[in-house]
Amino acid sequence: MALTAAEIAQESLLWSDEALGLRAVVDPSGSVRLTAGGRPRDCLVPLVEVVLTGHGRNWSGERFIDTAVGSRLMLRGHETVQDGEWRRTTIRLTDPQTGLTAHVVLTTVPGAGFLRSTVRLVNEGETSLNLESVSTLTLGGIVDTAGGLDGLTLHWADNDWLAECRWRHAGYRDQVVSLNRSAHGHEGRGCFERYSQGSWSTGRHLPLGALTDGVGGAWLWQIESSAGWRYETGEREGAAYVALFGPDDAHHQWRHTLAPGEEFTTVPAVLVRAEHGGLDAAFGELTAYRRRIRRDHPDFRSLPVIYNDYMNTLMGDPTTAKLLPLIEAAGATGAEVFVIDAGWYDDDAQGWWDAVGAWEPAGRRFPGGIQEVLDAIRRQGMTPGLWLEPEVVGVRSPLAHTLPPEAFFRRGGVRLTEHGRHHLDLRHPAARAHLDRVVDRIVGEWGVGYLKFDYNINAGPGTESGTESAGAGLLGHHRAHLDWLASLLDRHPGLVLENCGSGGLRMDYAQLAVTQLQSTSDQQDPLRYPPIAAAAATAVTPEQAAVWAYPQPHFTLDEIAFTMTTALLGRVHLSGFLDRMNEEQSALIRSALDVYQRIRPEIAKARPIWPLGLPSWADTWLAHGLRAESGTYLAFWRRTSVADDREGAVDRSAAENQAGDSVSVPLPHLRDSAVRPAVLYPSNSGATASWNAVDGTLTVALPRPGTAVLLHVG
Repeated sequence: MALTAAEIAQESLLWSDEALGLRAVVDPSGSVRLTAGGRPRDCLVPLVEVVLTGHGRNWSGERFIDTAVGSRLMLRGHETVQDGEWRRTTIRLTDPQTGLTAHVVLTTVPGAGFLRSTVRLVNEGETSLNLESVSTLTLGGIVDTAGGLDGLTLHWADNDWLAECRWRHAGYRDQVVSLNRSAHGHEGRGCFERYSQGSWSTGRHLPLGALTDGVGGAWLWQIESSAGWRYETGEREGAAYVALFGPDDAHHQWRHTLAPGEEFTTVPAVLVRAEHGGLDAAFGELTAYRRRIRRDHPDFRSLPVIYNDYMNTLMGDPTTAKLLPLIEAAGATGAEVFVIDAGWYDDDAQGWWDAVGAWEPAGRRFPGGIQEVLDAIRRQGMTPGLWLEPEVVGVRSPLAHTLPPEAFFRRGGVRLTEHGRHHLDLRHPAARAHLDRVVDRIVGEWGVGYLKFDYNINAGPGTESGTESAGAGLLGHHRAHLDWLASLLDRHPGLVLENCGSGGLRMDYAQLAVTQLQSTSDQQDPLRYPPIAAAAATAVTPEQAAVWAYPQPHFTLDEIAFTMTTALLGRVHLSGFLDRMNEEQSALIRSALDVYQRIRPEIAKARPIWPLGLPSWADTWLAHGLRAESGTYLAFWRRTSVADDREGAVDRSAAENQAGDSVSVPLPHLRDSAVRPAVLYPSNSGATASWNAVDGTLTVALPRPGTAVLLHVG
């Protein structure tokens, strides 16, 4: 229900954003809260929630709201500054009991639909304070159009190796049940939560979530952390709240001691609001926001085609003899970057996995030297690239003994070992100097212009240096890692960095605000890749989403077109034995790259849409599109049933989407428009498309299972 005139009179407005429909208000006691509308104060949560050792929560449970410190934080002052298009409001709060102050920075662009927040805590007291949890952003007062919670739907994304970006949804009341607060006098103790575990920031879930109201309204959030993160949502006095956090003690073994005068800044988080258009509109706003916060780079404008020798091809076994024919074929096909993936440094009879770290070329693999291969790449007009896993040192590497023990992750004074590797701590100058020498040699001396940085171990909660907690060590390392990445681009402005974590297991916008590309998956099955590729734009801008296209000589023409189509609305990561293709197969691959190179200037500005909704893992039909200046690009896949590896069983989505030869999708942004759908690729698939302008519906037919098509509607 709306606030009464008397209640409104008791509040003062500190900040508001009309596009978001958000207000920050202070009540007569000095408590500041962020609200999604005119809701009673009891629905809301304090602007900052802090758990200090010795100052826990006022209501015990699984929630990290209702903290003692959060309830005591009082307004000290606020100010707003304009910096170009950015508007930053700082709200300063203080806890009179401990002397802790919180500087909450709310950042917006007027007219845009996002709010970015960080919190800087300063200990102005006389004794040390032990932080266990700090919120970056809290919001209360979210309701459906009827003023309750029954009409809200909750959305979240599961993530795993080979199965990234799997969005799920449930009615809000299925996850946050009604407890009849009036009968108990208290809120519930639980909440719906998702959080990271260890050093793979997206090894379990994406740091994203959303609420939709069923009539086009959506709230969408993102936490920007490569270390630890967590979000929760629950009920408070008949309304929903959302609270976004970085690492905490309970989930990430993160504790941080603030001595008098010391400070700590949270990881950033962003909240997006779309009043109309549902998740598509919200993800469009999030895409625009991501483009604003990332480091500018020429790669975002050129979007070159990348060939990588790994996937379903050399698989970590490159040699001069194997690479030279692939280089010639890739150049002839239209690739503009050629990346030599894992194995180029392997000169060890026992294998390279647990011996990496020096990153020197293997003499037996390149008898004429690796420069012979790099020169061959350049002669084909391509930029040479190499794979590295910089943060690890194999247990059998000489560097494991020559670098000081303090340069590695340690727990209880013992060096961490995971899957045959030690983990470097980039806060240590010896670790950073080693990697600087490696990159400056590869880029500065060898002339490599593209580095694929992989990350294939989960190092657990983190590292302990002195009295710091493991989670604090992990956050410290990752902040140093981001600083190191930025320093590489400062020294080598044209260098392109690809972020990879066993595919998409570290797919967060702490990393992606610095690096240019994100590997979306290690998925080798072309039939299983489309739901990952179609949903990748929820996690990363399309022009940063590296998607494998790996045609093979034994593929049918339908299979080649299928895998090529999968990558055309992202960043093409071409692989496969192109040197063994017949002329018809080569022509089909070249035609895909011709289409991509023609449309890529629009990809970098377009906003994503999902006409069939976000894909499910076993959907037969999938659709993903980009709204661009010239019209709408749409990829459709018609898959055969996805076989389960266990006993030939068949996976089914909860409600399997449309079967048959055709599918109809709504494109409401084009309703009443006299547009004409055109098949861009492949030209010989037999695909057809028809447009109904009256109801804004596109009908697409693919006559055979296992086929795909890229269309332009404009």
